[in-house]
Amino acid sequence: MQEFQVQQLNNLLCNNLINLVKESKEEGFNFLERLMNEYKSGTNTFNKNGESLYGVFSKAGVLVAVGGLNIDPFSKRKNIGRLRRFYVAKKYRRKGLGKLLLNRIIYDAEKHFQVIVLRTNTEQADKFYTSLGFTKKEKFSGSTHFLNLGCVKA
Repeated sequence: MQEFQVQQLNNLLCNNLINLVKESKEEGFNFLERLMNEYKSGTNTFNKNGESLYGVFSKAGVLVAVGGLNIDPFSKRKNIGRLRRFYVAKKYRRKGLGKLLLNRIIYDAEKHFQVIVLRTNTEQADKFYTSLGFTKKEKFSGSTHFLNLGCVKA
């Protein structure tokens, strides 16, 4: 994976997300467009305690994947993080980049959260997340999967 690097995105507007947004919309996903709109409006800039946004960059500096972590807005508990806006460009799927990105997010999340939740409605994403340890169960509001991070069970 040395040809790819995960970096925290401190300013989404400085990174060229346009190609990923276009591709995701062609696949029927609107969440990267929402990511851009929310970021521009200041609604969600991934800047609260424990929150972060990451990109995977090729050796040439091209952004090929993105994913973020927020405090779960559907829970009153501040120790639950929500995986959001996770997308890998089609050309780069099944090469380990999603796992690389998710592992970085989980590693950083462990410092702030006890649980990570997410919502997906695709079979491909379900298989991806469960293969990496997530449990498929609607245990937390607005989510389809969760991963316990700490010793304390949620």
